Formats: sequence, structure tokens, C-alpha cells
Amino acid sequence: MALRHAVLAALLDEELSGYQVTKAFAAGVANFWHALPQQVYAELAKLEREGRVAGREVVQEGRPNKRLFRVTGEGLAELQSFASAAAKPAFLREDLLVQVQAADHLDAAVLIERLTERFAFAEAKAALFEEQLRRMRGGLDEAEFLIRGASRIGPYLTCRRGRDFERANRDWCRDVMEVLRARRAGAREDA
Repeated sequence: MALRHAVLAALLDEELSGYQVTKAFAAGVANFWHALPQQVYAELAKLEREGRVAGREVVQEGRPNKRLFRVTGEGLAELQSFASAAAKPAFLREDLLVQVQAADHLDAAVLIERLTERFAFAEAKAALFEEQLRRMRGGLDEAEFLIRGASRIGPYLTCRRGRDFERANRDWCRDVMEVLRARRAGAREDA
């Protein structure tokens, strides 16, 4: 996937400014695609030059004018073409995994600190996703929402994947910490 597809997908529901697209990335898309604000703005400009998005200027009183962007027919066609291609599997790249890989040669206490930090981050992020999912569902339970809820289910499903991913990270950190603590305790008993 290229950044362009994530930007096009973020613009499917409504016209957004570059700032709003960046916020949409931080709130929802960030669970599967990371981009810096300057990358989003550069991609919007490129997509506009290519005719994939259309921008219009909105005059604001007392504030600088802003540009709003919407997906064009060409942009939607590109998304459809992208969706028809086989998805490439993602590969996990995370410093913490390298640290755990080297656990036998590192100070377990320090590694447990890193795992504790990542556990807390994952737990907080999963809670944010869960709250976002609750807001999306409104008063419906999940089963009802999935069948009869919002007209677009994609944002909900990707948010759910983000929540599940962070829950798995949290659980993995907890399990690894338990193993490291047990091995430390066993090593002390053997000494």
C-alpha cells in the first residue's frame, strides 16, 4: 500500500482539509498506516495535480483560508484498482522484538521495564480504540451494528483490528514478562 491509498480512503466520507486528514490519520488510520503531517500534505498536493482529489479554497474570516479536498472519480477508480490487487503481507518491525530476541544476553530487569512500558502503551491504545468503536456503534451492540449500522463499515473494522492488535501486544508483553521473571527466580534458586 502506498500513502496515496490511505489518503484517498481517508477522504471517502467527506471533504477534509489537510489538517483534518492528518487528524484522521492520528485517530483512525494510524493503527495501520503511519505518516507524518508533511507527508500527508505532500501526498494531497500530488494527488490534486494528478486529478485524484479535487481541492477548493474556503475563505475564513479572522483566520487563514483553508483548502478542502474530496476524492474524484479518478481517485475512486485508483482505490478500486488498488483493492482488486492482492494485498501484500505486512512485516512487523519493532525494536522491542529485537531486544527480546537478545534477552539471554541482556539485563532482564531492564528488559522487563521496556516490556512494562510497551504493555501500558498497548493497554491505553486498546482502550482508545474501544472507546472509538463504542462511539461509532452509537447505542447498538456490535452484532447489530455490523449488520445494520453505519453505511460504511470499513472504518469500524479497521479500528477493531487496531484494538485487537494492541490487545495482542499487551498480552504478549505480559506473557514475556512472566517468563523472564520466572527464569530470573529459577536462576536465583540454582545459584
